[in-house]
Amino acid sequence: MAFLKLIFLIFILHSFMPIPISSTPSLNKEVFAQIRPDFLDFAKKPEIMDWMVGIRRKIHENPELGYEEFETSKLIRAELDLMGIPYKYPVAVTGVVGYIGTGKPPFVALRADMDALAMEELVEWEHKSKVPGKMHACGHDAHVAMLLGAAKMLQEHRNDLQGTIVLIFQPAEEGGGGAKKMLDAGALDNVDAIFALHVSTKFPIGVVASRPGPILAATSFFEAVINGKGGHAALPQHTVDPILAASNVIVSLQHLVSREADPLDSQVVSIGKFQGGGAFNVIPDSVTIGGTFRTFSKESFVQLKQRIEEVITKQASVQRCNAKVIFHENSSYPVCFNNKELHEHFRKVAGEMLGVQNVVEAVANMGGEDFAFFSEVIPGLFFFLGMKNETQGPLQSGHSPYYTVNEDVFPYGAALQASLATTYLSENPPKHTSPPEGSFHDEL
Repeated sequence: MAFLKLIFLIFILHSFMPIPISSTPSLNKEVFAQIRPDFLDFAKKPEIMDWMVGIRRKIHENPELGYEEFETSKLIRAELDLMGIPYKYPVAVTGVVGYIGTGKPPFVALRADMDALAMEELVEWEHKSKVPGKMHACGHDAHVAMLLGAAKMLQEHRNDLQGTIVLIFQPAEEGGGGAKKMLDAGALDNVDAIFALHVSTKFPIGVVASRPGPILAATSFFEAVINGKGGHAALPQHTVDPILAASNVIVSLQHLVSREADPLDSQVVSIGKFQGGGAFNVIPDSVTIGGTFRTFSKESFVQLKQRIEEVITKQASVQRCNAKVIFHENSSYPVCFNNKELHEHFRKVAGEMLGVQNVVEAVANMGGEDFAFFSEVIPGLFFFLGMKNETQGPLQSGHSPYYTVNEDVFPYGAALQASLATTYLSENPPKHTSPPEGSFHDEL
């Protein structure tokens, strides 16, 4: 009896003693410090490399335009199922959002776009596009393959994660504003930061490039219909010539940058469309022009948009014509802005993996990216992944029918994304210790 009392007393004392917890943030920080260098070695394994290449080539053979990526999305979901990664679908028509980790804060996201371009592929190779008039000419097939590669590595270490990694497979980057629709659908609810890459023909393989602040411009497109009065070209006095009016409009639009914009505030107005008339000796009733404008600040964007409409309508009226201007709001993207702290995080992580000499400063350019919608609402970091190899000859730039991807870059993209996400979680403990009930993701 005395022995039983002794056992009971020991049990009671043990119940009130502190119990060590094995998955503390500090421990996981040390764990991932050891794991991160292995990500690149893992991604370079022949079986992993061949798997990523196979995924990319399947997607490349069957390109789909914005919001039509049903087969691409189906392939992604099948791979996530095989890895045991839970996900939401559909998000913004064809988008997929996967989750790896605890399902609790902090949340960090990795994004890949899925859509192709409406152009004919002219590269003759075994895996050429099988869909006439459609081609992956901007590397989005590669982006998907690399994000799935990162997902495979992250899922292997899911029990070590101190938070949740969100996988964003996004539709319609090429002019469809898919990022905005995913935001509206709640894809980034509770997410603290987001990273995205884009393959680049400008930098050598193994080199990455980014910069803090604006990296890509705010962009939009516009069309204008200028109406006059047609007639015989031999009797211009009986006409109101919309071709003359459109010509004056185009010249005047160039003055917006050269004479109204601050020379230190980069802006672009370019006309790429001019349609009017079909005969040598007939002045048409109307002319349609179209173009794009780009800036590096929201204020300049608003001002330039206003002045474009004023110049077109008023310059047309000087030539006795009237004009209607249409702005393509669905194709308007804000400035793609890189968060300063995330850029430092990127430099540190990429430097440890690739060597500091292979992390370079990117030059901001006037291209646009709908990743800007994400980085407008939460801290974001967009970077370029070099894939140039001089020994294999020059690579055509994006949106060319001769565009090709150097698949040797896949291990670098997959490993770096995995490392950026895991390091972010280990260095950013949850901000809220008592989250509201039901406010986080329950897919896990």
